Amino acid sequence: MPKWKIKYYTKSSGKIPVKDFINNLPETSQAKVHDTFELLIEFNLKLGRPYIKKLKGTPLWELRLIGKKSIRFFYFTKKNKIFLFLHAFIKKSQKTPKKEIKIALQRLKNSLD
Repeated sequence: MPKWKIKYYTKSSGKIPVKDFINNLPETSQAKVHDTFELLIEFNLKLGRPYIKKLKGTPLWELRLIGKKSIRFFYFTKKNKIFLFLHAFIKKSQKTPKKEIKIALQRLKNSLD
C-alpha cells in the first residue's frame, strides 16, 4: 500500500513558505516538526487529536505542535495520498486568527487554479 506524501505549496516566485518557516525555527523545533510529519505520514488522518484537527467550514486540516511554541500548519488532503502544506505560523492566542486561515485558503485556491 503506497504511503502518504507531504508536498508544499510553492509561490509563483518559486518560494516555498512552509519550508522557509520550518528552516527559520530553532533546531529543536525543526526536529519536533520532522517527527510530527513522520507521524502524519505513518498514521495519516487516523492520527487524530491532539495532533490534527479538521477546520470546520473549510477544506483545511490543522497539524498542531504543542510545546514552548504552539506551531500550526494548515494543509489540504489531495487524491493520491498527498498532504499539501499551505501555511504555517506560531499561534499566540487561544483562537486561530482569521488572517492565518485566509492565507491558507488563498494558497489552496492558487494551487487549484
